[in-house]
Amino acid sequence: MWHASVLTIFPEMFPGPLGVSLAGKALSAGIWSLDAIDIRSAATDKHRTVDDTPAGGGPGMVMKPDVLARALDAIPPDPRPRLLMSPRGAPLTQSRVAALAEGPGCVIVCARFEGVDERLIEARGLEEVSLGDYVLSGGEIAALALIDACIRLLPGVMGKEASAAEESFADGLLEYPQYTKPPLWEGEPIPEVLLSGDHAKVAAWRRAEAERLTRERRPDLWAAYLARKGPQNGPKSRG
Repeated sequence: MWHASVLTIFPEMFPGPLGVSLAGKALSAGIWSLDAIDIRSAATDKHRTVDDTPAGGGPGMVMKPDVLARALDAIPPDPRPRLLMSPRGAPLTQSRVAALAEGPGCVIVCARFEGVDERLIEARGLEEVSLGDYVLSGGEIAALALIDACIRLLPGVMGKEASAAEESFADGLLEYPQYTKPPLWEGEPIPEVLLSGDHAKVAAWRRAEAERLTRERRPDLWAAYLARKGPQNGPKSRG
């Protein structure tokens, strides 16, 4: 069973949206499990303090290493990676999600305030992970997104296993455009090739559209895609 442990000062936020739809059904079916651990339970003072002022001065508060360490250390040792949701972390990619989904699960620390004492990150070997170049109020929403991305890849969660292989990023490309009935809507028809019944032509059209969208919208992904495909995609030699 894939198991997620989330350390947070707002355990009531979990499972939240993970308790409905595909993730919720998989949770009820025992395909995955979740522990939401209240970091404040590891505090020792009567106010259950988890933060203090930043060393060197500055605005905000910083999460205390001793409290977080006690919360982390209360989790029995296991091979699951220990992640810290942080805007300075490595960007979360579909390949990293797939690797996490293939493992036993993960332990996720949700930071608040100005972040976590650096000593705790280093001492407990936390891997910092970012959803993007923006800042959220805390790591909980980011943790929900990461867990959801992993759960949908677990065997038995999605209705059609093949659908995951054709989604955005699965092959380094954005997903091709999708259409459904009615065949004509507000004067716009479904592309004729999709109604042709010719599977080879449909596949070629979808690949071409995925490449076009990636080239236009994500030049970074397009460059990486071309690099992976090798020199045959470079300029043709003349002579």
